[in-house]
Amino acid sequence: MREAALLLTSCVVVCLLLGHSRAARQGQDIRCGACRALVDEMDWAISQVDPKKMIQTGSFRINPDGSQSIREVPLARSEGNLLELMESVCDRMEDYGERTDPSTNRKSYIRIKSRNGEAMDVSEATFDSRVTSSLKFACETIAEHHEDEIIEFFAHETDNVKDKLCSKRTDLCDHALNIPHDEL
Repeated sequence: MREAALLLTSCVVVCLLLGHSRAARQGQDIRCGACRALVDEMDWAISQVDPKKMIQTGSFRINPDGSQSIREVPLARSEGNLLELMESVCDRMEDYGERTDPSTNRKSYIRIKSRNGEAMDVSEATFDSRVTSSLKFACETIAEHHEDEIIEFFAHETDNVKDKLCSKRTDLCDHALNIPHDEL
């Protein structure tokens, strides 16, 4: 009887550990997916701003020599514009669906609604309101906790922002090397 109880306890512990590991991986998948979607949405929003529009930044105070420390920067990558874009970027997480990689069983998140009204192939994606609300919550958490890093990366044109921000800087994607690099 004692051996049966010990065996049952061992089975329960193993099941709990496996369940915790699976839940942790799913949590990381959604945080990674939210970060990568946030980068895609920020890139797209920046691309929609006229590159010729400029904004003056710096101090409007007059220096002792009579000059001002004002400079013009592109509006699209100005800190004010980036902060404004970040306020609504996570609302677009409802345009994403979940896709499960059959070989690794890892989840990724892909856009299921077109920005320009064209039809999209969504055969590999599933749409679930719980998933999109989790994705939106993860996005909002990332935007709140990593606001400075996001602004830093987008203020300057940087290559491969997804990997640099989501993997190297924030450590949200431990498996980024296994994620295919997609184009906008």
